[in-house]
Amino acid sequence: MNRFCRFATTAAVVIAASAFVTEASANPFAWLGFGHAATDNGNQVRADLRRRVVEYPSNEAPGTIIVDTPNTYLYYVLPGGKAIRYGVGVGREGFTWSGVKTVERKAEWPDWTPPAEMIARAPFLPRFMAGGTNNPLGARAMYLSGTVYRIHGTNAPSTIGSRATAGCIRMVNEDVIDLYDRVKVGTKVVVLPAAERQAAAGFSWYR
Repeated sequence: MNRFCRFATTAAVVIAASAFVTEASANPFAWLGFGHAATDNGNQVRADLRRRVVEYPSNEAPGTIIVDTPNTYLYYVLPGGKAIRYGVGVGREGFTWSGVKTVERKAEWPDWTPPAEMIARAPFLPRFMAGGTNNPLGARAMYLSGTVYRIHGTNAPSTIGSRATAGCIRMVNEDVIDLYDRVKVGTKVVVLPAAERQAAAGFSWYR
């Protein structure tokens, strides 16, 4: 590599690093969804992750929520072998989980109090944040029984389809509002383990 190429490469690295530091300084909580307007953002996700009605034969009763962890989908079961399919963000490696829960309560523009274990991992987090357009829980939250987990909105639509949360199920705000309006307290929620559903769903996130 000649001197000019080395200089150009070094300059590019320095500029990129500077931009990253500037962005991180301006918005250190961006990875949680802070600092984004809570607007209609569903059209910013990949086409296959946008809300739609699909064929979905299931033994679960209509009204059940099924979280397809490996494929980053959430299904709201409808009559007649159909479901509304939403794109979601799920837990990153080491933070996935599975089981059968219920929606124990619902909240519009929820406040956020990070649990102690999250504070231990990220001491810079606020101890409390009132609900609103910059809150990382977004426009709605459905709290899952016996856990610290929620199905909630996000102001960072680029994270839909990713495995980046600490175990919560994340949806764009327009989708979580749609689901919230359909769901009642007591609704059954089935969260599938990461090893299941890929073949049955007929879709791989990596495709």
